[in-house]
Amino acid sequence: QVQLVESGGGLVQAGGSLRLSCAASGRTLSSYAMGWFRQAPGKEREFVAAMRYSGSNTDYADSVKGRFTISRDNVKSTVYLQMNSLKPEDTAVYYCAAKWATYYNNYDPWHTYDYWGQGTQVTVSS
Repeated sequence: QVQLVESGGGLVQAGGSLRLSCAASGRTLSSYAMGWFRQAPGKEREFVAAMRYSGSNTDYADSVKGRFTISRDNVKSTVYLQMNSLKPEDTAVYYCAAKWATYYNNYDPWHTYDYWGQGTQVTVSS
């Protein structure tokens, strides 16, 4: 079983930046693709960004493209989401997720991921 723990959320003003971290334990992530999703109150969970953990392929939702960057640190088994130029509509609980990289496809929806973190709150004030 893969255990994921998100951190780095908080309160930030519009235009500011936050860096989310997703630390993995329990298994190596060399065979997993990693994704970031978010869910705002009253809305469905939506795709934000993803990458093949053992590769260089990355995908971004149109709403965050050019502002968010997904990356990884293999030594620390940690995936990051750098969020710049934050907007109030970015306010949501952000979740880290993992799935077998063998089945990874561009912009996979949330229900195709197997493991999830507890989520971290990101609030962007105007």
